[in-house]
Amino acid sequence: MLRLVILLCLLAATPFSLHAESLGALEGRYKVAPSSVIHFSVAQMGGQAIEGRFKSFSGQFVLGGEDASRSSVQFSLSPGSVEAVDPRVEEFIKSEAVFDVATYPKVSFRSTAVKRTGDDTAVITGRLTAKGLTRDTKFSIRYEGKSGGGLKFHVTGKMSRALFNMDVGTPVYSNMVVLDMELIGKRD
Repeated sequence: MLRLVILLCLLAATPFSLHAESLGALEGRYKVAPSSVIHFSVAQMGGQAIEGRFKSFSGQFVLGGEDASRSSVQFSLSPGSVEAVDPRVEEFIKSEAVFDVATYPKVSFRSTAVKRTGDDTAVITGRLTAKGLTRDTKFSIRYEGKSGGGLKFHVTGKMSRALFNMDVGTPVYSNMVVLDMELIGKRD
């Protein structure tokens, strides 16, 4: 599930033709604002999905102007900051069976490539580290304009829980974690 949070970092680093402004004008370093939202869900067979969000995270990204290959993202989150409707779900997500926050208090992501896919979209690939394991990860990003004094991005991705030894409860609970993030980047 932490893999989902790392995906947020990826979308913050996307260089697009940003509507009315040129990419050159937006080139620079940005920090991920605390007002950003990192949401996740895991489908459940015959029941309601497990959903939640992570409240503690930090990140930064560089927009490389017209040259997307010069863009980059770094992001980390605390899986111990998970918030769900049911406190029992929160405790389970923090447990050894899932994130094991006592041993691995941080999930991190570092981009390895940014590829523009459209006027306001990109794909970010990188290395996600959770529960002591590092795996290649990919996120889709869409620039949504300015918001709250910063740049707003919608980031999505899917991650396999099994790749990070977090697949407890499958097949009742899906192996796939769906990440849906709204990231706000403020100039650093």
